[in-house]
Amino acid sequence: MNPLNFISSYNRKHTNNVEDIYTRTSNKSAYIPLYNQVASAGVAKPMHIEARLSADDMLVKNPMATYFVRVKCDSMLNAGITDGDVVVVDRSLEPSIGNIVLAEVDGEFTVKYLGKEELLPANTKCKAINFADAERIAIIGVVTGSMRRFV
Repeated sequence: MNPLNFISSYNRKHTNNVEDIYTRTSNKSAYIPLYNQVASAGVAKPMHIEARLSADDMLVKNPMATYFVRVKCDSMLNAGITDGDVVVVDRSLEPSIGNIVLAEVDGEFTVKYLGKEELLPANTKCKAINFADAERIAIIGVVTGSMRRFV
């Protein structure tokens, strides 16, 4: 079973309100200063504002095809995605082997690396999901970034 065949049909069925949702919420984006100095762990150096940056500008390339999904579990720990992180998913991108993707497997959603014949975790404590073992696999979109709150 090739999960790439399910992408377009899934997107047509599950995106009827994406444009409306984005239009209603997109005007809330704030432009926050981006400093031109890299922060070091050593001696502090003066920083100057390089530009003002929006999280949308940084994380979203195609607003009409992008959404956020909260991750539950540590199967992608070694990829830097941990329990509670919010991943950015772009459903307009063509998934390639090696991409981190959001997939639906037998009605459950998961974030994994896309392999040739399986979805691969980035944590040795977790198992791969073989395409042959699932009744239905659909690749929903490509994960293009993640966000984490520390406080």
